[in-house]
Amino acid sequence: MPKLKYITHYPEHTKEQVRRLIDEENLGKYILKKYPKKHAVTTDKALYDFTISLKNEHMRKSQPISKAIYDGKLSELHGALGLHTFSSRVQGGKLKSKSEIRIASTFKTAPEEFLRMIVVHELAHLKEKQHDKAFYALCTNIEPSYGQLEFDVRLYLTHLELFGGLY
Repeated sequence: MPKLKYITHYPEHTKEQVRRLIDEENLGKYILKKYPKKHAVTTDKALYDFTISLKNEHMRKSQPISKAIYDGKLSELHGALGLHTFSSRVQGGKLKSKSEIRIASTFKTAPEEFLRMIVVHELAHLKEKQHDKAFYALCTNIEPSYGQLEFDVRLYLTHLELFGGLY
């Protein structure tokens, strides 16, 4: 029986359905049926453009993003899928601030919906620092199917861990 570390906090009946998909080797088929193709956002430049486009569409007035990149060490070092960092420093007589978004390289070959969910999550941290009700309300405002996508990303990660890539 595989350990379902990505969905441990979900109800037992949900975990049982996932176990059944795994036992019948249908988890990958389930994901591919819902998300049949991977995205084309494979470079850091394309990721930056993708991120800025989402930010400008939904969060125009929030602080600027100086960098958005794929990070191959992210999940190993931080146990995270994405990371938003903010730094301020004095340069001359002015205070300079930078905001960066790093996305785990795992998402270079994921469906666009999954990449979008991770980017939305990190963009939401521009306004809401904690994972609280306001944070998830903002995520859902930007991406109405955020909750379902988060669950499906967890299924995708489970599949990657047990069976390897899909695409």
